[in-house]
Amino acid sequence: MSDAMIRVPAEVRDRLAVIAEAQGTSIRSLVQEFAESTLTQEERRERAERTRAYLAENFGVEVDDEESATMGRRLREAFARQQSDAV
Repeated sequence: MSDAMIRVPAEVRDRLAVIAEAQGTSIRSLVQEFAESTLTQEERRERAERTRAYLAENFGVEVDDEESATMGRRLREAFARQQSDAV
């Protein structure tokens, strides 16, 4: 594996350093973990399609785009509440 340099503003670098230190890791590992765990838009779309197919096949539930968007919004709101309660 070859290394690559990523240029970011000093404030971003400093914030990444604080986050990495708090997690007991390096900036390099932090960025690598982010890259490995973050889905692209295409990967999210494919995962949603597989989930819809699974729900239809195994539970007889058809989820349309509007229902999917509503559930996504509710999950994001619940996650945001959980995060604000943790602070």
